[in-house]
Amino acid sequence: MTLRLVEIFLPFETEAKLFEILSEFPPATLIQKENEEGQLHLKVLVESDRTEGLLDQIEAAFYHHHEYRDKFHILITPVQATIPRIQPPEQDAESAEQETVKDKIKYARVNREELYAGIHEASKLTGVFILMVVFSSIVAAIGLMRNNTAVVIGAMVIAPLLGPNVALSLASALGDMELAKVAKRANIAGILIPFLLAALIGYIFKCDCSCSEIMSRTTVNESDIILALITGCIATLSFTMAMAGTLIGVMVAVALMPPLVASGILLGSGQFRLAVAAGLLFLTNLICVNLAGVVTFLLQGVQPLWWWEKEKAKIANRRAIIIWTICLILLILTITSSRWWNK
Repeated sequence: MTLRLVEIFLPFETEAKLFEILSEFPPATLIQKENEEGQLHLKVLVESDRTEGLLDQIEAAFYHHHEYRDKFHILITPVQATIPRIQPPEQDAESAEQETVKDKIKYARVNREELYAGIHEASKLTGVFILMVVFSSIVAAIGLMRNNTAVVIGAMVIAPLLGPNVALSLASALGDMELAKVAKRANIAGILIPFLLAALIGYIFKCDCSCSEIMSRTTVNESDIILALITGCIATLSFTMAMAGTLIGVMVAVALMPPLVASGILLGSGQFRLAVAAGLLFLTNLICVNLAGVVTFLLQGVQPLWWWEKEKAKIANRRAIIIWTICLILLILTITSSRWWNK
């Protein structure tokens, strides 16, 4: 059973209401209670999949009361293990039947605040992010030019573009325009820098573009689209389920950097038609990851707490799904027409 340690700081007069809320979330285990100068400090162990519901109720009850807001704080910490072990409660048959498949999918994830913090951190345009982008593109370029699969996989694993693209999907799910701006800035930098650097490398070194590692990224077919959609869903689930290990496989399966770098190298080498073909593979992966991410967040019930934010999020979700679907359709038409033209 995955647990979270939730530390709650509130004014002392909220104690009765707070314990009433906690009673609705068994087995929320109170492990410490302190009173310091009228400030109530509780430490509670809660099942991971019940944490979001608890946090939402506490926030709804206290955060928007101006007399409590300055003294309202909640800290959330993942718990590796406890001694003694805490056993999950037995669920009666009636409540098990009432819990739908949608509910199970919705609550089988980390809480919204943890999810936001992790993805926001992975999508910020920082000096470290730019360095990761530069290093990843150089590694990918070396692997492609030397026709070395192992080196190319190394560039895939670095995968600096995955965070900003999942962040775009989360921004749509929450209707969070600030997160969308952060993700867009990182995406623009993360795409332009590798492409221009790769084009410069291709122009200077005039590599052999007939090698298999480069040529394999100049074709796109239906299986690439299906693969990108599936791995886009898995990438999103890896964040929502806090399964960091799964991300390694996702990074390799739906690589964004190698086709982008291949397109730049081909452009720099004067292979314009092949550069466009590699660019189409990159766009396929990019569009599918974003479309799959929006749908996955939607199915998992990732949404804001307040009703006015939910309305904004619905509009953002609808718009994102329409835009990415149209982009995917146009991409499929482009790929189909290019095949017909090549014949």
